[in-house]
Amino acid sequence: MELSPQIVTILMLGGVLVGILVGYHIAIPVGAVALIVGYIVMGGAVGDLLYDRLFGLIHNYVLLAVPLFIFMGFMLERTGVAEGLYGALYLWLGRLKGGLALTTVIIGTILAACVGIIGASVTMLAIIALPAMLKRNYDKSLAAGSVCAGGTLGILIPPSVMLVVYGPVAQISVGKLFLAAIPAGLVLSALYCIYIAVRCLFQPEIGPAVPAAEIAIPLSKKTYMLVTQLLPTAALIVAVLGSIFFGIAAPTEAAAVGAFVATLLAVAYRKFSWHGLREVTRETFMIASMILLIGGLSYAFTGVFLSAGCGHVVEDFILGAPFGRWGAFAVTMLIVFVLGMFIDWQGIVFIMVPILTPIGPALGFDPLWFAMMVIVNLQMSFMTPPFAYAIFYVKGSIPQGVEVSTAEIIRGVLPFTALIVVGIGVFIGFPQVILWLPRLMIK
Repeated sequence: MELSPQIVTILMLGGVLVGILVGYHIAIPVGAVALIVGYIVMGGAVGDLLYDRLFGLIHNYVLLAVPLFIFMGFMLERTGVAEGLYGALYLWLGRLKGGLALTTVIIGTILAACVGIIGASVTMLAIIALPAMLKRNYDKSLAAGSVCAGGTLGILIPPSVMLVVYGPVAQISVGKLFLAAIPAGLVLSALYCIYIAVRCLFQPEIGPAVPAAEIAIPLSKKTYMLVTQLLPTAALIVAVLGSIFFGIAAPTEAAAVGAFVATLLAVAYRKFSWHGLREVTRETFMIASMILLIGGLSYAFTGVFLSAGCGHVVEDFILGAPFGRWGAFAVTMLIVFVLGMFIDWQGIVFIMVPILTPIGPALGFDPLWFAMMVIVNLQMSFMTPPFAYAIFYVKGSIPQGVEVSTAEIIRGVLPFTALIVVGIGVFIGFPQVILWLPRLMIK
């Protein structure tokens, strides 16, 4: 059947959106639309196209890092390192106004460089930090917002699973994405901390300081606690990111090293058990399988979409935006932001990134910088209802006896979402913040 690319674009994107809004898991409408519309447009040839796309994605060597990094994150979660770090930083920052919220964001930043799984990071912070803040009369929205913002840094700061997936889809080096994401994540973390500090300075009642008597511990003991808690996580970070930066290992091999070091840490902390290993392996298989299922079907979807000429329709629409290349850039960011409110990151990366990636160079932007803008934008998708993973994780992980409503969590994340927009503005004004570290990378 002869259908114009414009009609196919509407059928495919509209079909996926309707399927998601009806309540199906994203993999089902994506796969169904690819098969049905592909058969209408291409006939029996769609079968070969779908097979080639699925085969090519599943056999991508870089994507082997996905289950390895997931395993690393879940194994580290069992070591109790988050509790130790929170206790050590609590002694140092507790006397500051908003100190516990600052501690939460800092712990989230450190965990991001070790875990890379949003569910694990947000859940750990919700269990450890949220009750501690509420016990000391912190504003519920500020406390919940700090947990969400700090926990979601794991999808940006490497070893992020999203970066591992994004690289092969956009045909960009995962190692360079890792190094570009480090300063980007640190800038967002710094913005979060500045916001908390300034707000609590003018509204001290929302983040009261911990009484001095509660943390009256000698400086030498506090220093010892902090150093001993930071060293294991530093070892893991160096093992993974250091091996990539110095050209010793590719991301896939670095992921294997990280999984091994995380297991050694579990042994060192006396938290390793065969039952725990079995549970970590099961959780790894479940999440990795879900990501690869969505990825495979979405990759097949984009194969049909691009073969039908729909990519040019989207590209012409964006390039035709007013105000030149910055107008087109704004439209791209708006599309990613709106999609993030309804679709999880896997769907956006696998479906939209192959379509949006050629637009960056066409507008005269550095491909790595453009990719990082999309990735930072996706950070907001975890905190923007109705499809907001971080909010649901916090609500589902709140310990018994702690009362925080969904509305309070949403109010808490809104300022941090706005700060991500500020961060994007910083990266637009100073692109070298993102690009300088990858250019130092040893080949």
